[in-house]
Amino acid sequence: QLQLVESGGGLVQPGGSLRLSCAASGFTFDYYAIGWFRQAPGKEREGVSCITSSGGSTNYTDSVKGRFTISRDNAKNTVYLQMNSLKPEDTAVYYCAPVLTTVQSMCDMTPHPFASWGQGTQVTVSS
Repeated sequence: QLQLVESGGGLVQPGGSLRLSCAASGFTFDYYAIGWFRQAPGKEREGVSCITSSGGSTNYTDSVKGRFTISRDNAKNTVYLQMNSLKPEDTAVYYCAPVLTTVQSMCDMTPHPFASWGQGTQVTVSS
């Protein structure tokens, strides 16, 4: 059974950092691009970042460029999201999921059809 477990969230001051982890099982992890998504209160879920199956290409939404870094360790079936210079606007529940790969071999922040959402991990940025 496909399972992704997010961890690493918490409460942090503006300007602080957090490192999120996404541990996967139940599928061939290194065949798939993986994305991070977030959902803030009262807002739709949005794509934050994604990384290709090999880790060779990444993508970020404009609001996090230069602050967040996605990476993966296929030997550990884990994807990470290093979040620096956090802002209150980053407050959300963060989720990970397999995402699509384009014909140009780039990741796309569209969940794969077989993906299901886990419980996510809460990130709160507040003074």
